[in-house]
Amino acid sequence: MTRWRTGLLPASLIAVSAGLAAGGAAAQTQTQTQAQAPDARAIITERCASCHTPEGDGWKRISHIRKSPEGWEMTLFRMGHLHGARLSETEASTLIRYLADTQGLAPSETADYRYILERQPNVAEAEADEGLVTTCARCHSFARVALQRRDADEWLKLAHFHVGQFPTIEYQFMSRDHEYWQRISTETPQILGQRFPYETAAWTAWKDAGKADPAGTWAVSAYQPGKGAYGGTMTVTAAGEGTYRVAYDLTDAAGQPLTGEGLASVFTGYEWRGSVSLGGTDLREIMALSEDGTTLSGRAFQAAADEVGATVTAVKMDGRPVLVGLSKPSLKAGESATVTLWGDGLGSRIDFGPGITVEPQGVSAGRAVVRLTAARDAAPGWRTIKVGDATLEQGFAVYRSVDSVRIEPETAVARVGGGGGALGAITAQLEAVGYLNGPDGQPGTDDDVRLGALPAAWSVANRDEAAEGMEDARFAGTMNSSNGLFQPALAGPNPERRFGTNNVGDLTVTGTVKDGTRSVSGEGRLVVTVQRWNDPPIH
Repeated sequence: MTRWRTGLLPASLIAVSAGLAAGGAAAQTQTQTQAQAPDARAIITERCASCHTPEGDGWKRISHIRKSPEGWEMTLFRMGHLHGARLSETEASTLIRYLADTQGLAPSETADYRYILERQPNVAEAEADEGLVTTCARCHSFARVALQRRDADEWLKLAHFHVGQFPTIEYQFMSRDHEYWQRISTETPQILGQRFPYETAAWTAWKDAGKADPAGTWAVSAYQPGKGAYGGTMTVTAAGEGTYRVAYDLTDAAGQPLTGEGLASVFTGYEWRGSVSLGGTDLREIMALSEDGTTLSGRAFQAAADEVGATVTAVKMDGRPVLVGLSKPSLKAGESATVTLWGDGLGSRIDFGPGITVEPQGVSAGRAVVRLTAARDAAPGWRTIKVGDATLEQGFAVYRSVDSVRIEPETAVARVGGGGGALGAITAQLEAVGYLNGPDGQPGTDDDVRLGALPAAWSVANRDEAAEGMEDARFAGTMNSSNGLFQPALAGPNPERRFGTNNVGDLTVTGTVKDGTRSVSGEGRLVVTVQRWNDPPIH
């Protein structure tokens, strides 16, 4: 099976843009990029129209579907894998751009399902239509369905494709608990056609709207579980139609420099896809521009291990005070800490609210360093941070003691791997997050005050009687006792285990935070499962 660890998009981007730093080659690449729209139609006519015959100004099937860039990437891969359509990387990149720009998705159409594009780990979907879950989401995520648009007739064609391509599908994934073919050939296409139709007001408005130019300087704030916050500035310069050079000047939570550069491409006017090296690590970026082009948000993850990554927020800098993020989310009463703020216009007066003294330590582009001291009698709870006229509600917290600890994520998934096999292990990073009880005085409710991840001691145990019988905690992997990083065991049958089974397991994870003379613990669940052999851009 094919493993698409990072997808085609960054690789295609690099192939198309390889000459950008090489003078004349850059001009040639830019000229080629600017001519993509007519070139794309010529490629479709030459390579695709023997099956997808012309129809009006488009082509059968092709012109009746809208998808994300990754969705079109998967379509092109399938056309080559199953039907012999041969495309170079440059041709594939040209088609992806053309199709995503002309038959893509509006920002509002992707908003609820960006977790799957960003490859966020440990997401549990919450689709309410149980019929669609049992019909579609037993084999892949429901987001994969929701990130396409078709009319009912085209959804019916997709149902026929599934049965034709996968003739045993009705007997797999528990499909015999309902009248599978009857449902997917009658009821399901109508439901999907209503929920995810080809023609929508959102797409009509977005397709015809002017698109923002991301070139400029951005204030960046990011957070990586297990590592902490980092931020600074990102400089974006145009390098051809829809393609940009990116340079990062960041610092981590400890104030150490973190720099890097790379390339990015913007599809559909807002879909940011980047390939950068940051601090010597190759990263992929999947983010979205806001409709007005002033903010950018999403996720950056390791090219070689997409479960390892950071959530990213950026605001385009225009000199007005704005706070994007900070290096530390809370402070204990009676203590001091050096904190870095990331944003714009940070030379203005900075105020962390009552009970906190602010001593400026230095200001530079995109960042300000301050020394904070929380008075011993400072009231516990949220503080509003003010930078000039800008405010950040619930941006910082003061505490005297930690009331409770929650493990995040509440349920994590890791995958065995390595040992000379084709796939490496998928790790799991857990954090012990401290909380104050909110006004209701009860832990675990919506009004609790989040203090952020705290240093903790970590352990794992068998979750239940079945796990105890299989000795899951012994065989499934190793938890780093100081940082919450779980490393799964090697894949493959293990003769030392009962029944010689793989090194999977169902574990309880405990993180214990030391708070003065007290210890406060939280528990979560860790499922260690088998390898994912087929890893497409959209799961």
